[in-house]
Amino acid sequence: MTTPDGTEVKIFTPETTEEAKQGMPQFFGVSERSTGAKHLSLNVTAFGPGGQAKPHRHKDYETAIYTMDGNIILYYGAELETEALMDPGSFCFIPAEVPHVAFNLSETEPATALTARNDPREQENVVLMPELD
Repeated sequence: MTTPDGTEVKIFTPETTEEAKQGMPQFFGVSERSTGAKHLSLNVTAFGPGGQAKPHRHKDYETAIYTMDGNIILYYGAELETEALMDPGSFCFIPAEVPHVAFNLSETEPATALTARNDPREQENVVLMPELD
């Protein structure tokens, strides 16, 4: 079905992960690139055992995360000074521009999270912050 503005309903299943700019494997889902989305992106982050992201922020865009399985620790703030546990079933909101980094707490089990942003070009607006490594 095509809407009045020319966009279409699209259903698809990413078959493999790709490495996100933040350094974790992701199943890239809905985005401007994959579907023509204009205002959002939706991906699944697949942390392997002991997996971690690189410290980063999202330029001008908010992030919502839902932890599907595993235990993920999130450090956030100007110096990554605040710690929060994201366990299965928990939701997390990260305001635009807030530095953050996430780690899978398990060295033997994977962790998976669903991530949404109000940015259809979400990888282009990831700003790595190596000074916080």
